[in-house]
Amino acid sequence: MVDAMLPRGARILDAGCGPGRTGAWLFAAGHEVVGVDADPVLIAAAVEDHVGPIWRMQDLSKLTLESIRQSALFDAAVLAGNVITYVAAGTEVQVLANIRAVLKPDGFAVVGFHTARYDVHEFDQHLAEAGFTLESRFATWDLRPWKSDADFVVTVLRNPVE
Repeated sequence: MVDAMLPRGARILDAGCGPGRTGAWLFAAGHEVVGVDADPVLIAAAVEDHVGPIWRMQDLSKLTLESIRQSALFDAAVLAGNVITYVAAGTEVQVLANIRAVLKPDGFAVVGFHTARYDVHEFDQHLAEAGFTLESRFATWDLRPWKSDADFVVTVLRNPVE
């Protein structure tokens, strides 16, 4: 999905990259990828298993371009695999604001999670507080229509041009 939304060579932040599967796939598809995760064991696995992307250990609640040794903004960010539900309670708005701060104006983030882990209405409040615009919402990564009783949500957030 993220690959289809971008031109080849786009800069993508794999936020909460875990062992690097998503970032590695996007890199193989022709994108520049920086993956970040707070877990040193998962970053070590990404480094060992997936040559090419840049892997950095970083808590998303403290994410800045400088903290991951980058200077250019990203075209997009992906938070797959319930990443947003694993951040420390009470840091959701900060995490989303930090993601938005490293995106280009009009860049986007795609966030997926199980609805039993994070209330969608609360997420919508948090994304608005972080300055994102809700652009699209789906019930699955293969873009099935969103329904309020879905057990999973995939949301496209846009960084508005100011």
